[in-house]
Amino acid sequence: MNIQQIVKEKGLGLLFRQGTVGIEKESQRVHADGSIVTSEHPKAFGNRSYHPYIQTDFAESQLELITPPNKKIEDTLRWLSALHEVTLRTIDENEYIFPMSMPAGLPPEQEIRVAQLDNAADVAYREYLVASYGKAKQMVSGIHYNFQLDPKLVETLFNAQTDYKSAVDFQNNLYLKMAKNFLRYQWILLYLLSATPTVEANYFKDGSPLKPNQYVRSLRSSKYGYVNAPDIIVSFDSIEKYVETLEHWVNSGRLIAEKEFYSNVRLRGAKKAREFLHTGIQYLEFRLFDLNPFEAYGINLKDAKFIHHFILLMIWLEETADQDAVELGRARLGEVAFEDPHSETAYRDEGERIINQLIDMLKAIGAEQSAVEFAEEKLVQFANPGQTLCARLVDAIEQAGGYQQLGAEIAKRNKVQAFERFYALSAFDNMELSTQALMFDTIQKGLNMEILDENDQFLRLQFGDHFEYVKNGNMTSHDSYISPLIMENKVVTKKVLAKAGFNVPQSLEFTSVEQAVASYPLFEGKAVVIKPKSTNFGLGISIFQQGVHDKADFAKAVEIAFREDKEVMVEDYLVGTEYRFFVLGNETLAVLLRVPANVMGDGVHTVAELVAAKNDHPLRGDGSRTPLKKIALGEIEQLQLKEQGLTVDSVPAKDQLVQLRANSNISTGGDSIDMTDEMHPSYKNLAVGITKAMGAAVCGVDLIIPDLKKPAEPNLSSWGVIEANFNPMMMMHIFPYSGKSRRLTLNVLGMLFPELV
Repeated sequence: MNIQQIVKEKGLGLLFRQGTVGIEKESQRVHADGSIVTSEHPKAFGNRSYHPYIQTDFAESQLELITPPNKKIEDTLRWLSALHEVTLRTIDENEYIFPMSMPAGLPPEQEIRVAQLDNAADVAYREYLVASYGKAKQMVSGIHYNFQLDPKLVETLFNAQTDYKSAVDFQNNLYLKMAKNFLRYQWILLYLLSATPTVEANYFKDGSPLKPNQYVRSLRSSKYGYVNAPDIIVSFDSIEKYVETLEHWVNSGRLIAEKEFYSNVRLRGAKKAREFLHTGIQYLEFRLFDLNPFEAYGINLKDAKFIHHFILLMIWLEETADQDAVELGRARLGEVAFEDPHSETAYRDEGERIINQLIDMLKAIGAEQSAVEFAEEKLVQFANPGQTLCARLVDAIEQAGGYQQLGAEIAKRNKVQAFERFYALSAFDNMELSTQALMFDTIQKGLNMEILDENDQFLRLQFGDHFEYVKNGNMTSHDSYISPLIMENKVVTKKVLAKAGFNVPQSLEFTSVEQAVASYPLFEGKAVVIKPKSTNFGLGISIFQQGVHDKADFAKAVEIAFREDKEVMVEDYLVGTEYRFFVLGNETLAVLLRVPANVMGDGVHTVAELVAAKNDHPLRGDGSRTPLKKIALGEIEQLQLKEQGLTVDSVPAKDQLVQLRANSNISTGGDSIDMTDEMHPSYKNLAVGITKAMGAAVCGVDLIIPDLKKPAEPNLSSWGVIEANFNPMMMMHIFPYSGKSRRLTLNVLGMLFPELV
């Protein structure tokens, strides 16, 4: 079957270049000097018997980070980024992730602990490997690249040919062609992407085979890497021969199990190879790749795409390697692995021929121009070996003064980078911070997570057979449908709470600017709050704490409120301090004092300059991607300044507090201060009662309280309800401006999955 011809004739270029990719990345946890730790796998990651993302490979020190499969390589790399950030922020502060495949600073063999898993058989298997290969070889790490063709492509190709009557046979032979050709030409990827030029002498049992100052392309892929005995040969000529020869080595005792066959391509999709005869190969696992130490996550997007296209080339080629060609490829891999990284490979002509065919394929299937250009860059590296990854790594090792030293430097730099925005998951920065925090905890604790709709913050979480849907970090099935509708409407909220016996301020509602302004005499001289009927995040709210004395200012505030809704409320202003209570179920978990947007005068700078300086704080940004919001100088802020006899160009006296907002929302530039431990329990109980009146499981309750130390009394002079909020922001409690952090996302997960605790 000529796949090239079918793809071209039927215009299948787009379908052909699609596929599903998942990555497994092994790495060692190390000390600051790059030496491997002997500590156990961090308990914060939960039980490895079910964790889908963060596992251990051979040793307690050897992390294995596993992305879910994705149809876009970009998403797979985003997941890999998130897994690294979660891991680096969770492991001990004095531990790091070593960026290279070959281990450095190996402890004495008796101190290397095999992974202590719950399943005794898994531990026994690792102990068998120790006896067969020694512990040092088990400590080698790498990238496993899992690839599945689009099932629609396989189906379309099957329907377009006549050689195979069985769809399973066709699929098996298609994946076998990919596997065989990959094994034949795998040395090309090793030449371009290898990064294991050296290792410390104590890695070798019988002394190092490397001469002094000798570097090679890939120790990991050489006979000194983690490989089977050379006489263990499994045939890829057909699926029947593959099963027969693999079972032979297991039955003879040379392999303890099928998974001990360490081919650079593994057939995947079944527990036992014999099942492939009936169910078919579902995907392939490519195990060739060294960690790229120059990339924070061991691989970059360009190389991941290049590998993807190279794999596709393996079925695009008209030829299909037989078992002799597979063995030739294995021999060639060993030769190239031991070449000097700065030297031209002995097989340059073949490498250039294959990459030129790759470039032709990319053009034929309509790949993006950047993919073609990157393949052309790789082509140049055959003539200029000094540009290859391994040659550049050798130069860096020499400059750093050693392999371990360079690895330690990079490891420390990567950890610093992971903490630069410690409150976010960089790869999912377009999502709300509260959702990102929930995702962080979900990954850390080992729940399966699927992002159903990234823009709408919609997640599906699963533990065993139990699954839950979560929107915006804390909107779940535990809330009734009507709850957010009640809280969204401030008029209805007040009426519901008043009927339930809670203290609410008096207010009037208006449906037009003219109607509200005509009622100005009712409010003149009074302290009032003007706000949209249905709003969140403090949008459109104006507060006249000292009383409203200017009809034009009143009219401007009304106009601002009507920009956010078709109905507006004018409400009595309650004297006291506003606090946000975060309630989950029957407990108030956090209380926050939100100080309205402000600056402190220094007698030198203008209000505008003071605002700009405060906005430079690293936690301030747009308020959705940062815990704090930058302070604006819009119409509402200028009205607030006017009440204080100031403008944006005024220079406040030293230590003069300048209020820029009367409402205290973090989303309008306020500061957040945790007051949970200081708040009298009676107010916490009130917040729980208000939440129940709303029919909510999770609620943000805003109370005005003159004195948080005195117990609540049943009158407005003691306390009053301002708002009840569905989907209350959690990030301001998790990362407050000052005070204790309250990791509320863990409480949400505990509510959803009590069996996980």
